[in-house]
Amino acid sequence: MKALIRFLIAVPVAALITILLFLFMVFLISDEFEADEDQPDVVVDIGAVTEDVEFERRRTKVAAAKQVNTPPPAPQIERQAASQPTEAIATIQGAIPKFEAPKLERKDFKITVSDRDAQPLVRIPGQMPPKAEKSGHCRMRFDVGTDGAPFNIDAYSCTDRVFERESVKATSKFKYRPKIVEGVAVNMTGVETKITYRLLDDRGRIIPE
Repeated sequence: MKALIRFLIAVPVAALITILLFLFMVFLISDEFEADEDQPDVVVDIGAVTEDVEFERRRTKVAAAKQVNTPPPAPQIERQAASQPTEAIATIQGAIPKFEAPKLERKDFKITVSDRDAQPLVRIPGQMPPKAEKSGHCRMRFDVGTDGAPFNIDAYSCTDRVFERESVKATSKFKYRPKIVEGVAVNMTGVETKITYRLLDDRGRIIPE
């Protein structure tokens, strides 16, 4: 019911507003537009003739190329063929003389090797024993066989007996050139050497013997 009442009220109001707007627009466009009489008339000449524009063209004259004289051809040199000798060249022929190689026998020469003592080839340093408390050394005496290996090894003088075993072990690994007498390898006795052990402290300084 309320919706019907609202509809009946809204329709006349909307119609009234529409009529008022229409009358207002008619009032605005009722004034006539008067053109300005002082403006000059525009005259369009259809038969106007366009003027020709003359372009000036310049002709540049190219100078005639100078005639270049070609150089004369190189003179031809006549080569004369070398004349071959008419006389025969004498050739010398001869046989190569035969030489007999001398026969060498073992008894005619003898190679001798100079005598020498045993010479060291390989020396193994001794390892520091774990029980050693200071540096030390051992003096070794041994013999060298014909194969260059030491034998009869003796640690005859050591600063501490803790170094004896390692010194003998290191000496047994030495390698020598055997002693030569009149070209023959022989045993060499009484070879001596010294094996030294250096023990360091925590600061890297050597602890004396």
